[in-house]
This record gives sequence, C-alpha cells and structure tokens, in this order.
Amino acid sequence: MAKIDVSKVAEILKKNHIDPALLRKVVEEMNLAVQPDPGDGEKPPAVKKQFVILVSDPDGKMPKTDLVGWVLQIPESESPGTTTDRVFRSSYDFNTTKKGQLMPVKTVGEAIENVPAKFLREVDVWVKTKTPVLVLKTDNEIPKE
Repeated sequence: MAKIDVSKVAEILKKNHIDPALLRKVVEEMNLAVQPDPGDGEKPPAVKKQFVILVSDPDGKMPKTDLVGWVLQIPESESPGTTTDRVFRSSYDFNTTKKGQLMPVKTVGEAIENVPAKFLREVDVWVKTKTPVLVLKTDNEIPKE
C-alpha cells in the first residue's frame, strides 16, 4: 500500500473545495493516526533466562562437585523412573532411521540434543532444555537472620 504525506492529502482536499471545518477535523485525525503509540516505543531487551534444577539434599548425600542435567517432562500419571527408558526407546527408534544410521546417538546427552521431538513425543517425553543445565543442591533450610 502506498504511503502519502498528510500535508499532500490536505492539499488534495483543499483543491476539491472541502469545507474548511471538515478539512481541519480530517487533517487532525490523520495526524493523530500517524503518530506512534507511546506503548510502541523501544522496549528494553528481554532478560535471557536459563533453567536450573534445584535438588533438596538435607542429609548431604550428593557429591560436592558440580552436576549437570536436563529438564524433561513426562505425563503426570507416569512414574519418573521410566524417564530414562523412554529416552532410550526414542533413541533406538531414531537410530533405525536414515539420519540415525548416518549419525547414531550413543549417549543420553546426544539423544536429548539430536533426536527430533517427534520420536520423543511418541514415548511421551518432552525436552525442555536441549543443553545441560547446572544442578544446584540445597539443605532445604531457610537460615535464621
């Protein structure tokens, strides 16, 4: 659609002998329409976010070193213990495809990063983070001030 300056439209309306009161009203409405909305101004850039897995370790049984993991979802009615088996099954299915035969996945990390969501959905797994995230532990206590 062609854009035309408001002043040119006003000149054209004047040439066609439009009532001056009506002309002023139309030009004012056009000027309001072409002004940018105050909400459309520049917004600050969105804050980049990451997922973190926070694990409760009140007995201190977890190792002291940093751990990494992935955030996955499974149906609420299913046991979380079946999650790794689901990833394994999707990997087996992927490795039987043409692309999977060219570049088979051999580790859980490769499976989560490279197996298409189609194969994971078939076994009811949804990957929320394809890259591993840091796992933080807490003793599950809020310290007193």
